[in-house]
Amino acid sequence: MTDALIPRQSDATPAAYDAATLAVLAAMEEAAEKHLDAIRPHNTKRGYANDWALWEEFHDWLAERTGQPLPLTAVTKGTLVGFVVWLDTIKAAAPNSIDRRITGVTVTARNEHGIEVPKAATVAARQALKPLKNDPERQARGRGKAAAVTPEQLRQMSAAAASGLTGLRDRALWLMAFGIAGRSAEVAALRADGITLVSNGLDVNVPAVKGRPPRNVVVAYGTNPDTCPVRAWSTWRAAAGITAGPAFLPIDAWGNMGGRALSAEACREIIARSAERAGVAVRLTGHSMRAGFITTSRRAGKREEKIRAQSGHAPNSPAFWGYIREADKWTDAASDDIGL
Repeated sequence: MTDALIPRQSDATPAAYDAATLAVLAAMEEAAEKHLDAIRPHNTKRGYANDWALWEEFHDWLAERTGQPLPLTAVTKGTLVGFVVWLDTIKAAAPNSIDRRITGVTVTARNEHGIEVPKAATVAARQALKPLKNDPERQARGRGKAAAVTPEQLRQMSAAAASGLTGLRDRALWLMAFGIAGRSAEVAALRADGITLVSNGLDVNVPAVKGRPPRNVVVAYGTNPDTCPVRAWSTWRAAAGITAGPAFLPIDAWGNMGGRALSAEACREIIARSAERAGVAVRLTGHSMRAGFITTSRRAGKREEKIRAQSGHAPNSPAFWGYIREADKWTDAASDDIGL
């Protein structure tokens, strides 16, 4: 009986293949990867690309603090566990989202960069994730509708904005997000040469993102200089010397600007961080600017079709009409002035 459990030498030792066989096997491996990539859903590919962009952002963040940039291909136990902690503490990501990010990074490392991530690294990362999944507050992250920012909160954020170039960028970014009723991905995709100063304000080309069509919108001068998107953009553009390329760029701890556009995740983080810095009572996200524009504009009496043209919502969008109902709920309320 025990002999049956002991592998024969031929079972335990890998077969030695000749060069021709190895070449065929290598070709089959490559063909298999191409086939799997071809049948992988587009949304999955896009998700993996976003995961890798976050991995790059994590490495930039890490380099700022250690002074030593690491290669992106260094997907190790230490870096992957650090990635989990960063997503949890800095990005406030939900545990299930972090789990998907681990998969996206490991798959991209293997398929795009030829790096086989050690099993010990992924096991350790998911060990670090396990207690986060048992935390109800963390599991609730990202659920529910984003709080709509108000003009009062925008003024609060403006008053508490950081000093220097970073503060000018942050203020311009979230006021532009509000002014165009933009998604974070749209704000990240804005280009300086697509934002034109005219007599009444700004003509803004909002690029196509995630399969949604581009749109051209106008952003009027605000009556309050502290929350005017036009003035904020003009000040940031002049200070940064931007004439073309990405509208919003990363800035390191020493005030040096990067050359590539901020990611959508970075835009969301800037908005959330600015609101927290200002002591805003509710947690604001990237979508808060979009929701806030729609409800604020509606309460100011703007027509639905004008608001939709700004936000890019489809005519039958449930999300859009939900914002409109929220804005209208106190207009001629059924319980108002009925003799109570």
